[in-house]
Amino acid sequence: MSTQRRPLVIAHRGASGYRPEHSRAAYELAFALGADAVEPDIVATKDGVLVLRHENEISGTTDVAQHPQFASRKTSKTIDGVSLTGWFTEDFTWAELSTLRVVERLPQVRQTSTTFNGREGILRLSDLVEIIDAASARYGRELVMVAEIKHATYFESIGLPLDELFADAIRHWATPTNLVVECFEQTVLGKIRERGIAAKYIYLVESSGSPADLKAKHGKKALSYAAHLTDAGLAKLAKSVDGVSFDKRMIIDKDGHGLTDVVDRTHAAGLLAFTWTFRAENRFLAKRFRSSGVASEWGNWAAEFDLLVTAGLDGIFCDQPDLGVAALRSGA
Repeated sequence: MSTQRRPLVIAHRGASGYRPEHSRAAYELAFALGADAVEPDIVATKDGVLVLRHENEISGTTDVAQHPQFASRKTSKTIDGVSLTGWFTEDFTWAELSTLRVVERLPQVRQTSTTFNGREGILRLSDLVEIIDAASARYGRELVMVAEIKHATYFESIGLPLDELFADAIRHWATPTNLVVECFEQTVLGKIRERGIAAKYIYLVESSGSPADLKAKHGKKALSYAAHLTDAGLAKLAKSVDGVSFDKRMIIDKDGHGLTDVVDRTHAAGLLAFTWTFRAENRFLAKRFRSSGVASEWGNWAAEFDLLVTAGLDGIFCDQPDLGVAALRSGA
């Protein structure tokens, strides 16, 4: 087990286990529940405004389908190799998007959260900065943004370079202690760093496949995420990023009774180690921690959280941030 300082409790898209993700209510509740940081997913509008949505396809997180004036905007696109049909942020101006209301993305799992559907509009990155500043003043401590840049290669291909847009939007606010920037594509992290943005930079990795930026450049010869996580790969990453963020399934071993060595090897390379995502519902827990076959019921989240905490992580992403705080308290 690694010996680390207390990890950051990062509210994943706000307190998204209790409120529609990326809503004002979700972010404000996250800080009230003790989160150290919040994680926005960042995409762009047609006119270059950065907005907070899980994906640029917004049919599952807004009421866009209920707006007849936008019916003709429904279309099909391929984003990072995945074919999607719906409505996309880059086909709307901010003025148009601001007329939409947010809804719960997982209504069958989080039915209580659906009672908040339609109450709030989409947030911009600038709105979240104001929320964090207000919460920092209210709770008397510096709170952190962990900003995920989404689909950077795709957005650059359509003339919306997220590195430039993000750097311009955040430059006045960013410090090395209040901003973390993360992405599944290392290229955009380097570009943002080159623009002089003071932050920690974290490389997100999947349990399989290859990153979109490398697939766009090298096709089938693209280096896989797994290759980045060999000892040699981690040593190379340490020259350009500050840490790596793992799917939690890469940290818990296959039977759910112990841990892999990936966090220790990451620390040995001089990198921070984050993981995503702590969630209480059976649908998201390792099989041995589920209480029933009902996806929406909470399982033995405490046992899974406690196991993950023993890995010595530097940051934990939580849909229910109060449970992350509780897990750290019980493991202290």
